[in-house]
Amino acid sequence: MIALLLALGSSLAYGCADFLGGLGARQAHVLRTVMVAAPASLAVELLLWPLLGASFGAGALGWGAASGVASAAAFALLYRTLAIGPMNVLSPVTALVSAVLPVGVGLVQGEHLGPAGLLGLPLALVAVVLVSAGHGAGSARPSRTALLSAFGAGAAIALQLVFLHQAPSDSGVAPLIVGRAVSSAVTLAAAGLMHRRLGPERPAYAVSATAGVLDSVANLLFLLAVRSGDLAVVAVITALYPAGTVLLARGVLAERVHRGQLVGLGTAAVAVSLLALA
Repeated sequence: MIALLLALGSSLAYGCADFLGGLGARQAHVLRTVMVAAPASLAVELLLWPLLGASFGAGALGWGAASGVASAAAFALLYRTLAIGPMNVLSPVTALVSAVLPVGVGLVQGEHLGPAGLLGLPLALVAVVLVSAGHGAGSARPSRTALLSAFGAGAAIALQLVFLHQAPSDSGVAPLIVGRAVSSAVTLAAAGLMHRRLGPERPAYAVSATAGVLDSVANLLFLLAVRSGDLAVVAVITALYPAGTVLLARGVLAERVHRGQLVGLGTAAVAVSLLALA
């Protein structure tokens, strides 16, 4: 139950972070947005160090660095995807891709589910699909470039989650700190190489920084959840984060919410209940 609640919190934080990151990337080049978001995330994780502890062993350094590279790619691809839009289609596509790989890894590593879990897990994946099927005849359809970016972002997010899961459970927040330091360095290096192509627009500092803080909170909650529960369950619950993005896009940007997405939200509620019983 604790792992489930932490995963739900992670999902909510990811959804809000993605919405704000997408908004920021609409005002300036995506790298300018990530240049603000990534250091803000690192600052939060450094503040958590004295509270939660950190052990920088070889496993934490290696898997943390790997998650950082994946995180940098996920930041750039995801914010670029959401900047292209429409958010209420592309965010769920990314989530579906990001859920499949961690679920597969968890099951291959020998995780077992009871009857309720065996029903709730695929039902949760169906919920993500239903939410992703939200575009109707009156909604904008994503371009091929946007869809490719969404798939790439989902794969990068999946790798980041799997790498964090592989880090030693007694390493505290060390994998998060190492990962965010690496992702910040990669982002700054990329921005330096592409500085002439970033354009004159200034990033939305407050929006971008808040997105980074929320992403850091989401990563922390995921790490705590996966240390007390199964990767397959935690990953698929975390992958329901588009619900938050879709609802925010509807309320703030007036993007259309299709009836199928509402059914998906209801399906997600049933799936979470079943996984809680498992």
